[in-house]
Amino acid sequence: MISMGGIIGAGLFVGSSAAIAASGPAVVLSYLLAGTLILMIMRMLGEMAVALPQVRSFSEFARAGLGDWAGFVAGWLYWYFWVVVIPIEAIAGANILHGLIDLPVWMLGLVLMGLMTGVNLMSARSFGEFEFWFASIKVAAIVVFIALAGAFAFGLTSSHGPTFGNLVNFGGFAPHGWRAVLAGVTTVFFAITGAEITMVAAAESIQPAKAVAQLSSAVIIRILVFYVISVFIIVCVVPWDQVVVGQSPFTQALTTAGLSWAGNAMSVIILTAVLSCLNSSFYVCSRVLFVLAEHRDAPQWLVKLSPTRVPTRSVLIGALAGVLGILANVFAPTTVFAFLVNASGALMVFVYLMICMSQIRLRRARERAGVPEPTLRMWWFPWASYVSIAGMVAVMVAMAATPALATQFYVSALALVIAVGACFVVRQRRRKSPAQP
Repeated sequence: MISMGGIIGAGLFVGSSAAIAASGPAVVLSYLLAGTLILMIMRMLGEMAVALPQVRSFSEFARAGLGDWAGFVAGWLYWYFWVVVIPIEAIAGANILHGLIDLPVWMLGLVLMGLMTGVNLMSARSFGEFEFWFASIKVAAIVVFIALAGAFAFGLTSSHGPTFGNLVNFGGFAPHGWRAVLAGVTTVFFAITGAEITMVAAAESIQPAKAVAQLSSAVIIRILVFYVISVFIIVCVVPWDQVVVGQSPFTQALTTAGLSWAGNAMSVIILTAVLSCLNSSFYVCSRVLFVLAEHRDAPQWLVKLSPTRVPTRSVLIGALAGVLGILANVFAPTTVFAFLVNASGALMVFVYLMICMSQIRLRRARERAGVPEPTLRMWWFPWASYVSIAGMVAVMVAMAATPALATQFYVSALALVIAVGACFVVRQRRRKSPAQP
């Protein structure tokens, strides 16, 4: 449920509107391609998790495969990605609540930050419990949506019969051409990242390797089915050129099906999705920062656990980032939110690339050493791994070539350069100082 909660969020319930408007009904193929790429990455992670059960953090697979420098860079980029997500989700949640409660956005944002900080300061169990219920609400919402909107699409509740004609009646299945379908993969790719949260959470479970093996492919396939079927039904029910960017296409589809209560219901579900992502962001930030400190890649005072084994100081750093983002948003709401979105950009692509290269290198090393292969292996090695790398390179090229996404790519590239430079500086200092216990 943590894995499903990490992927099924506002990126699906609201963000899918932009993808549909850009690609038309063929956006279904964009989701299928992007989801397959994420599935390959998770399969590689699953193989490494089973082969290296001692590795206890997602970004640490880069360290195992490529060396300490990769662990430093991947860890800090991954932390930076999620620490930026904290204020983004807090602001988004506050804006949704503002439509329901007549209080200032900044005040509602601070309330959400206080709530999620309290949850994550209690224990990993409390995080998991909250995330289980958040994810359950989202999964139930998608199942109900598929049932209700699907019945309308098939003509069971529609007065004018099946609505599948919407797939081709408004400029064809791919009205903007097949190039737009490939470009849509870029937008969709970022909407469905987050499955790797499982790798961080599994480290605190009783049997980490077994948990990851079960989750690395089966759950992702279910999520892929949820995404593809949901979007397919949307473009069947609602003509793609009537989808409004920034508004939930799920609400539009249910309203078209004659369900007047859809707007309020979807507002609650979207709020749940936002809170779920905020909860996960807190959790991931604190654990990744703790692991970085454990390897002397972050200040040593972060290596301290509460009686409930929570890295309290790392959690509070995430809370501070969220509060600063909310307060800055008061003075320049449009500028701050745009900056935060651009700051996260292509960071996950860089991290995923390092993970893929680590999997190839570790697999080759095991083959040379004659070590028996783990029970969970990457499909069609090495070609599927190479195709995955090529796919992510294509995503970066598409970002750089797309005016609306180019800024995100270059800001992320700057963050990568800074992380590599910081790694060099830290390693130089480390050589001059003895290791501390």
